[in-house]
Parts: sequence; C-alpha cells; structure tokens
Amino acid sequence: MAKSKKVAVMAYVQIVLGSILGALAYPLFLVPSGIAPGGLTGVGIIFNYLFKWPVGVVSLVLNVPLFLLSFRRMGPIFALRSFIAMTLFSVLIDVIPVPAMTEDPLLSTLFGGILLGAGLGLIMRGGATTGGTDMMAKLIYRRIPYMSVGVYLFILDCIVICAAGIFIGANEALYAVINVYVSSKVIDMVLIGLTADKACFIISGAWEKVSHRILHDMERGATLLKGRGAWSKEERPVVMCVVSRSELPMIKKIVSEEDESAFMFVTEAFEALGEGFSSLNEQR
Repeated sequence: MAKSKKVAVMAYVQIVLGSILGALAYPLFLVPSGIAPGGLTGVGIIFNYLFKWPVGVVSLVLNVPLFLLSFRRMGPIFALRSFIAMTLFSVLIDVIPVPAMTEDPLLSTLFGGILLGAGLGLIMRGGATTGGTDMMAKLIYRRIPYMSVGVYLFILDCIVICAAGIFIGANEALYAVINVYVSSKVIDMVLIGLTADKACFIISGAWEKVSHRILHDMERGATLLKGRGAWSKEERPVVMCVVSRSELPMIKKIVSEEDESAFMFVTEAFEALGEGFSSLNEQR
C-alpha cells in the first residue's frame, strides 16, 4: 500500500514538473518567435499572433470539449491526471512571468523543442496527457476508421503548421517542423532513457559454456530459446540476454573465447524492466 502511494505521488510530481517545463517553452522561446509546433497550443500561438489572445486560454478552451467527449473512454486515474496536466499546462503558459530568452528563431526552435519535449515526456511518464490533437485524432478515428490514429494526428499537426505558414510566415512554419522533430526525440529520450540496453542473441555449439559464463562471470540472466538450422535441420538453443552498453565488450569476449565460429547479433533494447534493471513498479 505504501509503495503504491509512493508511485502515485511520483506520478503527480512528474506531471507538475513536466507542466512547468513544457509551459516555460512558450514564453521563453516559441511565442516570441511565432513558432506554432502543431497541436492546440500551436493554434493558440496563431491566435496570439493575429489577435493577441493568450495562448494558454485558447488551448484550454479548445481542449475542454475534446476532453469531455473523450472522458468516458478514459480510465478514472488517467482522466484525473490528464485533466490536471491539461489545466495546469495551459494556465502556466500564460501566468509564468518570464521574458523571451532569445530573439534568434533557430535557437528558439531548438531550445523550445528540448524544453517542450522534456515537459511532455515527464507528463507522459506520470501517466497523463495534455489533450490536444491526439484526443481529436482518436475521436476522428472512431468515426472514420480508415487510417490509423497516428496518421490522423500527423495530418492535424500538419494543418496547424500549414496554417501558421499562412498566417504567421513560411519561415516560422519551417522552424515549427524542426521544433516538432526535436521535441519528439526528447520525449523519446525521457520515456526510454538516454542510453539503450543491448539484447544479445548467440547461436553457438558451445551454448552451455557461454550461458554458464554469462550467469556466473557477468552475473547476468540468460534465456535459452529453441532454434533449428534451416539448412542442417539441427536443433540448437539460442542464448538470449540483455546487458548494459558497458557490458557488451565483456559478452563479446566470452563468446569469442568459447566459440570463434559462433554467430551473434546485437539489437537495441530501448527499455529493460525487471531484475537487474529498472523496477516494473516504477513504471506504473
């Protein structure tokens, strides 16, 4: 019970911190440079440029009906966290009293993307969303299920960026594309970490020795998968294990020492959860 409360508290801490960081991106970088990075906040920036309307207020007004339409399909915890994130994020955009940090549009694009991506990534780690075009994409998909939600989301964000190109300027629209790319990459970094672990698959006649050394020399777990050669039809276990980037040279050394003719391939394991890695409980 105590652990679940701690996880819940950490989720709300991430939501609050993410809302602050994401909101700061707008007065510090995006709004002064007229960069509308898709979404309903992008619509807010367009209205701010045309009519001087507050970005956060416009975003919140547009978000509320979408949230109410999507509310029934959300779980109660996700709905509560998302409502808090949506409201806090929108309000903070307008009330945080900070001046523009730079007038250079490229710097605003890059650093605004980093700050916005970090904020949105933390909000997602906290089990919430700020609403916006992702909710709209899901609603459209339910009515017109001819394309995926991701395609609808891409189309909606493109419409916002194109509108920014018409009403604000072509340069600002192009900067917005860069901003969306940067923020999406930072979101991924926040969600899966800066360094990816490595998943190793080893096919070797010395699989017993290799797996024994992984277990005892490296103190890492290993799993034996059933494998059969397509040409020889011979059954041979495939040793699979997940290691950190720094441990990869060690596992290569073990395989080389035990069987120089072994076949091994390594792939990215963007997130490893469980014993020896991040706790599964921390991801709730």
